[in-house]
Amino acid sequence: MLNFKGNKMKLLKRLVSVFAIILAITHNVFAGDEVRIVIDEGVDGARPIAVVPFVGSAPEDISKIVADDLRNSGKFNPIAVSQMPQHPTSAAEVNPEAWSNIGIDAIVIGQVVPSGNGYSITYQLIDTVGASGTPGAVLMQNSYTVTNKWLRYGAHTVSDEVFEKLSGIRGAFRTRIAYVVQKNGGSQPYEVRVADYDGYNQFIVNRSAQPIMSPAWSPDGQRLAYVSFENKKSQLVVQDLNSGTRKVVASFQGHNGAPAFSPDGSRLAFASSRDGVLNIYVMGQMVVHLLN
Repeated sequence: MLNFKGNKMKLLKRLVSVFAIILAITHNVFAGDEVRIVIDEGVDGARPIAVVPFVGSAPEDISKIVADDLRNSGKFNPIAVSQMPQHPTSAAEVNPEAWSNIGIDAIVIGQVVPSGNGYSITYQLIDTVGASGTPGAVLMQNSYTVTNKWLRYGAHTVSDEVFEKLSGIRGAFRTRIAYVVQKNGGSQPYEVRVADYDGYNQFIVNRSAQPIMSPAWSPDGQRLAYVSFENKKSQLVVQDLNSGTRKVVASFQGHNGAPAFSPDGSRLAFASSRDGVLNIYVMGQMVVHLLN
């Protein structure tokens, strides 16, 4: 289970609000489909910003992903590429006045180039109005080397750093979401899936002929706990996302549900009616009765 507090939680709630609506209609989703979340309009009062197309090419459009992330947050409104007065590739090429004249006080520039078996992503966040003391100053810069599989994650990392630098709020664009899909037809119509917050990079964690519900993350993001109705009863399953290993951790008589990991991931809280009354238990080395 991911734990977010204060402004970060508010950001995450906004990022997944549209996703929640999508999940309400997933009974018509098929296994090969990917959920896509598209927000194509800015929010009134959002801060204008420019994400200049990154130099170089890669299987993913890094600058577009960064712009989409910032737009999805509701706090920034990236301008269209056609509205940009210039396309600088380095801080030295930035004309601060050209940007400040159109109301842009910060821009993101960068490049993506092949590196070994992957790509190197480099970016700079530039102050165009002198808020930091000097127009054209570099507010932040960083570089990452990632494999093809992690290109979007690299772009989300840029977004997180830019967002935090400009807003003071920790970004949540690298967040992943676990959700349940019920398909029409087939011998295993129920699926628990994982995807990036924006719906990309989804994969199926498990399929079942019986309902699945209540997926919950471990704090390290490596395991999912969820409720499965295999064997015609509710039971709690913990699954390792890397190996795919599944373990039934609670299959008591009656109801077993609502799993939630402890902050250190060593224990699992859940609701059970094993004694005839619905109570909350914590499972570690043993099951401990918490509440009546």
